[in-house]
Amino acid sequence: MNYVISGKVIRGDGYGRKIGFPTVNLETEKSRTEALPPEGVYRGTVMLNTEFLTYKAGIVIGPNEKIEAHLIGYKGDAYGKQVTLEIQKFLRKYKKFETEAELIIQIKKDLQACK
Repeated sequence: MNYVISGKVIRGDGYGRKIGFPTVNLETEKSRTEALPPEGVYRGTVMLNTEFLTYKAGIVIGPNEKIEAHLIGYKGDAYGKQVTLEIQKFLRKYKKFETEAELIIQIKKDLQACK
């Protein structure tokens, strides 16, 4: 299962950064012709096209085709950059958590599976 999705990094709501896991949010086109994988959390890679650097990543396909990824080890500013995501393996279904603490624990587990 390999899906490749390219697009521009846009500003999200900043929640990932607030809880210690900043993400790049991908601009999605509602007229896209290729299907996205089902909502869920995936292991994959993200390439910053302008820098030709690839990072292991935890990738989330959320409701309303929201696509975001935490790039493991990336510390820069990706806003406005073109990126290419390669989704490689399904980890779990998308889920809303009761508490922020539960979410943080799960994100740590997800990212461990992405290394």
